[in-house]
Amino acid sequence: MAGESGLGGTTADVVGIGFGPANLALAIALQERSDAGALRARFFERQAEFGWHRGMLIDGATMQVPFLKDLATPRNPVSRFGFLSYLHARERMMDFLNRNSFFPLRTEFHDYLAWAADQFADQVDYGCEVVELRPVKDRDGVIRSVDVVVARQGVLSTVRTRAVVLASGLEPVLPSGVDAGDRVWHSSELLFRAEKAATGEPLAFVVVGAGQSAAEAVGFLHDRFPRAEVHAVFARYGFSVADSSSFANQVFDPVALDQYFGAPPEVKEMLFDYHANTNYSVVDDDLIRDLYDRVYREGLRGERRLHVHRVSRVRGHAAGSDGISVDIEFLPTGAVTSVGAEAIVYATGYRPGDPLALLGELGDGCLRDEQGRLRVGRDYRIQTADDLEAGIYLQGSTEHSHGISSSLLSNTAVRAGEIAEALGARR
Repeated sequence: MAGESGLGGTTADVVGIGFGPANLALAIALQERSDAGALRARFFERQAEFGWHRGMLIDGATMQVPFLKDLATPRNPVSRFGFLSYLHARERMMDFLNRNSFFPLRTEFHDYLAWAADQFADQVDYGCEVVELRPVKDRDGVIRSVDVVVARQGVLSTVRTRAVVLASGLEPVLPSGVDAGDRVWHSSELLFRAEKAATGEPLAFVVVGAGQSAAEAVGFLHDRFPRAEVHAVFARYGFSVADSSSFANQVFDPVALDQYFGAPPEVKEMLFDYHANTNYSVVDDDLIRDLYDRVYREGLRGERRLHVHRVSRVRGHAAGSDGISVDIEFLPTGAVTSVGAEAIVYATGYRPGDPLALLGELGDGCLRDEQGRLRVGRDYRIQTADDLEAGIYLQGSTEHSHGISSSLLSNTAVRAGEIAEALGARR
C-alpha cells in the first residue's frame, strides 16, 4: 500500500462491510427506524458501483421470489423503498400490473436495487475494500470499538465504530483442482465471457450443474449462439423441480426462522434436509419444460444442438488456444465421450465468505459451538467473550443457526429490520 491516512479520524455508529441487497436493506431499515436518534451508518463496497449478479442478468430470466419480498415491504408495507414505489418512480406501475405476474424480470429487479442504492450514495464508499478489523481496547482491557481499515487505490484509511455488519456476499465455487480461465468459466461471469466469445463462431459449450443457474446457462447459450451445440452435464437423471408449493414456502416465513433457531440440533438438520429442494440444485418448472421442449423439437427435426448428459460427470478437460476438450463419463457404464468446445461453464454454486478471514484478532473473542461454527444470537450478532463488547453482526453464514431462509432474499427485509433494532437497542 502507498500509505495510510485518517487513523482514528473518522467515526460511525455502525459500519457495513459490503453493499449488496443485504446491507442496502439495512441502510433502509436504519433510516426508517421510528425513534428520533438516527444511527450514523457508513458502508464500504469493493465494486466500483452497485451491482448484483451482473454476470447472470440474462434477458428474460425472472426472479424466483415474488416482488413483495423486496428490500422493505415485509418489514414495512408502506416503505418508500418498496418495489411498488420503484415502479411508480419509473412510471411503469400499470405496465407491471398488466403483465399479471408476481415475479419480476431479473434485469428489472436489478434496476430496482440500483434505484434504491442511489438514494444512499452519501453513506457508501464504492471501490473500497475492507482489509482489516483492528480491536480497540479501553483502559479496562475491554474491546468496545473496532477500527475498520479500508483500502482505496493503494491508500489506507480507518473508521472507528462500535458495531460492524458483515455482508461480504457469496464466493463462486469451482470443483477441486479446477481453475477459472479463458476456457473455464463459472456461471457468475457468464454474460461477460459470452460477450467475448461472440466475436468468433463457437462450435460448442459444455455446462456442468443441475441447478437454476446451470439450466439458465444452457438456455442462454443455446439462444445466444444459434449454430453452437450445448452439452448439459449433471449426475442426476434430469433437472429437479424446485418445490415452490404453498406449504413448503412457509419455511421462508419469519415465524419459521424463529422456530428453527430454537430447535434442537437434530431437528434443525432434519428441517434443512427436508426443505433443501426449495432452494438448492433445483430448477423452476417452466424452465425445465422449455429445455425439454427444445430437445424434443430438435429430435423431431433430426438436428440436435442441445445434448443432455444425464447421470454423468466431467472426468477431465484440456484447454488449448483454439478451444477445450472435455471428457464426459457416463456413470452407469464408465463410457467416456470427448467433446470439443469453446468453453466449459461450471454452474457449481457459491459459498458464503468466511467471516473469520476478516475478523483477525477479533475472531479470538468470538464463541464457537461444538462443531467449531460461530455462535450467533437471534439478532444475528456473533456471541463473544466478556472482554469483547463491540457488536459484530452477520448477514450471511447463518444457515447453521437460523435456517435455510436466513441468508436468502426472501428474508432480507425482516433480517435487516431485526439488526437495525438490535443496533438501536445497544447504542
